Amino acid sequence: MLVDTHCHLAAAEFADDRDDVAAAARAAGVSAIVVPAVDVASFSAVHACCARYPGCVAAYGIHPLYVQQASATDLLRLKEWLPRVAAGAAPPVAVGEIGLDLFVADPAIDRQEYFFAEQLKIARESDLPVLLHVRRSVDRVLRQLRRIRVRGGIAHAFNGSRQQADEFIKLGFKLGFGGAMTYPGSTRIRGLAASLPLAAIVLETDAPDMPPQWLAGARNTPVELPRIADLLAALRGIDRDQLAAATSANAGAVLPRLRLAERSGTLPPDGLGLPIFPKE
Repeated sequence: MLVDTHCHLAAAEFADDRDDVAAAARAAGVSAIVVPAVDVASFSAVHACCARYPGCVAAYGIHPLYVQQASATDLLRLKEWLPRVAAGAAPPVAVGEIGLDLFVADPAIDRQEYFFAEQLKIARESDLPVLLHVRRSVDRVLRQLRRIRVRGGIAHAFNGSRQQADEFIKLGFKLGFGGAMTYPGSTRIRGLAASLPLAAIVLETDAPDMPPQWLAGARNTPVELPRIADLLAALRGIDRDQLAAATSANAGAVLPRLRLAERSGTLPPDGLGLPIFPKE
């Protein structure tokens, strides 16, 4: 079985066929999907998604590209939300998606740094790992992680150097590989995927974004994870079963609450009075 450690299944892009997408992924062998929030407004949708679909688990945080619309009150809501949902049947597995993004024009880096640091503190207080967004910001992210220590997590869509990868590993992080690795021109990512210790790697789709090469320009879905796994296995010269077992174990090691969700096979509504997606 495979674990998709980063998939925005609660996003609006799946509003018309979310049931079908979730069922297809599970039928294809994706046993667990980590669904991160991007802002406070998406918390309830993420919770509803994970309560509805077997094997889906939640992460809550404020994405760096959403901090312009966020406020200090949102940080307080995150801090209050985590213990609230932790008491139910679908406890969060991480704080995320959080981090820094220097790819966009006018990134408001001071504001991003503030929200990132404050969310690291919340993760530390909650004893939760983090899901990191590190686009063109690896060194800055590492600097914050050395200053505010957390219990590890995943560097999502990793695209740094081998030296930077080693620094994340030293801090207790796994590195996420997905659609970007499937493009023949992505030589650095492919080199890392082939040469990093297998114990440091987890799989992801980032659906509906970051489509693999065979879906370029189209909507990505978690059903693509087995084919992504096949490509990574080929790069490493191992069979897919070996890769699936290792990357799933890695995901469970860095996200301990994920193991509980996989064993139960389902995450029922937990009576918090939160909205559940209606059946079509």
